[in-house]
Amino acid sequence: MTTTTDAAPAAALKTEAPRVGFVSLGCPKALTDSELILTQLSAEGYATSKTFEGADLVIVNTCGFIDEAVKESLDTIGEALSVNGKVIVTGCLGAKTIAASAGTAGAEGQNGSDNLVRSLHPSVLAVTGPHATQEVMDAVHQHLPKPHDPFIDLVPGAFGEAGLKLTPRHYAYLKISEGCNHRCTFCIIPSMRGDLVSRPVGDVLKEAKALFEGGVKELLVISQDTSAYGVDVKYRTGFWDGRPVKTRMLDLVQQLAELAEPHGAWVRLHYVYPYPHVDEIVPLMAQGRVLPYLDVPLQHSHPDVLRRMKRPASGEKNLERIARWREMCPELVIRSTFIAGFPGETEAEFEHLLDFVREARIDRAGCFAYSPVEGATANALPGMLPPEVREERRARFMEVAEAVSTEKLRERVGATMQVLVDSAPAQGRRGGVGRSYADAPEIDGVVQLLPPEKISKTLKVGEFTRARIVGTQGHDLVAVPV
Repeated sequence: MTTTTDAAPAAALKTEAPRVGFVSLGCPKALTDSELILTQLSAEGYATSKTFEGADLVIVNTCGFIDEAVKESLDTIGEALSVNGKVIVTGCLGAKTIAASAGTAGAEGQNGSDNLVRSLHPSVLAVTGPHATQEVMDAVHQHLPKPHDPFIDLVPGAFGEAGLKLTPRHYAYLKISEGCNHRCTFCIIPSMRGDLVSRPVGDVLKEAKALFEGGVKELLVISQDTSAYGVDVKYRTGFWDGRPVKTRMLDLVQQLAELAEPHGAWVRLHYVYPYPHVDEIVPLMAQGRVLPYLDVPLQHSHPDVLRRMKRPASGEKNLERIARWREMCPELVIRSTFIAGFPGETEAEFEHLLDFVREARIDRAGCFAYSPVEGATANALPGMLPPEVREERRARFMEVAEAVSTEKLRERVGATMQVLVDSAPAQGRRGGVGRSYADAPEIDGVVQLLPPEKISKTLKVGEFTRARIVGTQGHDLVAVPV
């Protein structure tokens, strides 16, 4: 039996829906497998095509019972490859090996080196056995991303496949991985969240696209260790929009920059450990493709303290690395967090940290007095400092950090900057509040927007405005919309 189809519920389709050609060969059992696959395709918004030429991809459900059926299946695969080029094979023939087809024992299964279909048609995209709906759909998703999920599309206020967000609609967080491979002595996150698990790059980019298309103007990339993205899967190649993309920080950021560009949106990177390969990201910032902003959790500067913390970067070259980043991208803003009063920290080690903040000119710095979190191995280290000493050092640190930050803010007076508007009562006629590229929401400063000089000038939440910096106010800038 040979069956082709052009049936799909019109309500599930969009004019731009990707089209899948489908050929069903063999017995009624194979036909029911085909029905399951077609139902899933239709539910996910794919259209189907009667012709190979009109399809973005072709699925051939094969028969492998008698010689004539095998020949028909192989000929159909060959024709689909010749006309279309992108073919997924499923069904009984997909499970057949060269040895089995010759009537002898021994088999490696459909993915083995002696798989019959792969030996004769090595360019097929994927091969599965019979009743393998999920495996077929996984292959389709890999090579022809699904247009929509009808269940998610029906959720009020959701960003399509990105789901609901608790942030204002003009910015959103994008988590790229979970867990952490480091065992910092002050931290218990790995015991709660486990080791690093990177999300598939295609899933991350699909969510990013949905957010941009839903109106997000600022995407904040987060994880426990953004620089380590893909380490756990050995930077394996995934697929996005039909193209191969490595599960690696640089490749991900490049793709995010491409997605953001048509929407004029920002991409901001958080939790970036100062590994050498971060040097590859900074040129993208210099080119304006992603924000020249790095959230780098340094925690300390003195090598001995960092060793007691078991931090992944020893710190000896961090000053040199930051200087190199700023040579490549003079506009670069660096924010970081630090711990004062870590067990065993001497006054000399703490002074080393203060000197580091001054010399590195950290734009935005936060500091915590060491807190003995239950379960942290640092609690057992010798030299636990009294709480009042820890708090006193935190206060001294913040004095230095604020002086550096204030000096850097003053350097911006007179400049005109792009500002993302977060608040604009009365359309901004009485002013508003926004953020520059140097300000992540909730953790950095803001730009206090004065009433515009032009009566016709209005402000709208979630949109950008140009503003001339006229002064500073603590951690904030003061600006006039222009």
